[in-house]
Amino acid sequence: MRRTIVIDPVTRIEGHLKVEIALDNGIVVDAKSSGTLFRGIELILRGRDPRDAQRITQRICGVCPSSHATAAALALDNAFGISDMIPENAKTIRNLILGADYISDHILHFYHLSALDYVDFLSVAKYNGKNVVLRSLKRFAQRGELAPFKPRYEGDYRLPEKENLKLVEHYVKALEMRRKAHQLFAIFGGKAPHNVGIVPGGVTQTPTIDKITSFLWRLNELRDFIDNTYIPDVILIAENYPDYFEIGSGCRSWLSYGVFDLGNGDYTTRERLFKQGVVSEDLTLQPLDLEKIEEEVKYSWYHDNHEKHPSKSDTKPERKREAYSWIKAPRYDGKPKEVGPLARILVNYTKKDSTTKEVVDAALGQLAKPLAAMYSVLGRHLARALETKIVADSMVDWVLNLKPGEPIYREYEIPEKAEGYGLTDAVRGALGHWIKIEKKKIANYQCVVPTTWNASPKDEKNQHGPIEQALIGTEVEDEENPFEIVRIVRSFDPCLACAVHMVTLDGKKLGEHLVP
Repeated sequence: MRRTIVIDPVTRIEGHLKVEIALDNGIVVDAKSSGTLFRGIELILRGRDPRDAQRITQRICGVCPSSHATAAALALDNAFGISDMIPENAKTIRNLILGADYISDHILHFYHLSALDYVDFLSVAKYNGKNVVLRSLKRFAQRGELAPFKPRYEGDYRLPEKENLKLVEHYVKALEMRRKAHQLFAIFGGKAPHNVGIVPGGVTQTPTIDKITSFLWRLNELRDFIDNTYIPDVILIAENYPDYFEIGSGCRSWLSYGVFDLGNGDYTTRERLFKQGVVSEDLTLQPLDLEKIEEEVKYSWYHDNHEKHPSKSDTKPERKREAYSWIKAPRYDGKPKEVGPLARILVNYTKKDSTTKEVVDAALGQLAKPLAAMYSVLGRHLARALETKIVADSMVDWVLNLKPGEPIYREYEIPEKAEGYGLTDAVRGALGHWIKIEKKKIANYQCVVPTTWNASPKDEKNQHGPIEQALIGTEVEDEENPFEIVRIVRSFDPCLACAVHMVTLDGKKLGEHLVP
């Protein structure tokens, strides 16, 4: 019997995402991923000073603002003609700010957004040991103060009691680690979350011995947590939920713009810690070609102006009968692409990056899994944890390479007329900003963000987006507790704040939300 299940909103993600699935005898046969709010940042930027871009675009999202600051600064560097003139200190500090954001965000996603899908936090109410953290949580549970651990879907918690309690304790420890990562972020970023350190031409913070020492001390504490707590916890979940290496594969084609500049040159080819490219499930690798990027809107609430490349597209909201999302449908060479940590890991692995290959092979060897197991729910979690280690370890060399007293900024003139673009990978995946300047003001600005790729609706060929494809074919054991669905969706770490925004001023009811 065919049945429709609507989860609106999907909780424990950033923003408002609606997922609608059609079940036939317990199998998902169709899926819709819907961003339910409109993003209008591009419209706000029109007519403003171009240098406002790296400030205003950070307000798209409070979770990953430094990614937008980076993309905007790169776009302005490009438009101002200074992309290859940024001082080495400035490039390094930009990497350190963004790297701190990566560490904080990945820890947040696993422990505070996703772990509740696999760890029975309510079992702490039965705890009778001496651990101070668990005893405190027990008191909260006994008083009925269960948020954020409830409401939740029930069932399918598999961890042995001892390991389950250990991960509950690590949930609390991870809050402290995120605080330290924000401190790390603020040393060169000025403040968290919306940094004032990244600007066109370079950065605002000069490196000093005190800042370098303070940064390195906190970084090493975080590295210890990543190596000895975070990665082992992901491995533990993987050992107890091995079937989640077999579901949620999605479109099986991945895109990375690359991130963390190590050299100069065009953004599509310059040397970066994580490389640029497009990779398929057979590990065929293609170079990145910006001309192949288009945004379609057949099933999105936007007017179709037939200009599909982001450098020429427009943002014109339009309610359409067949549409079901405020998210556009980015496509590369006419195909949907998954973006994010898994994409970056696979591109680097395919390009035979020695560090990436070493950590991936070690983790998969411990789990006795082939590389293809990464194309899955748990593969995304594992990729995210291993990426965190690669970034944190690289940051040690970066901070030690800073040179106090050397330049951090390149002077420039705002051109009367220009176009530019900035490509990077945000924590959640490929992020591109495109800017057009006329009369020294922003004439047009477009952001194509990671969740626009991953949570996109169908396109003109009726190809589903990556999250939709990941859901189709899934067997739902209990239709009243479709935990498989939310586990798949959350493995993408959706950020709907980046993908969509809307403010309603008339008090109109936008819809009813059932919060599981």
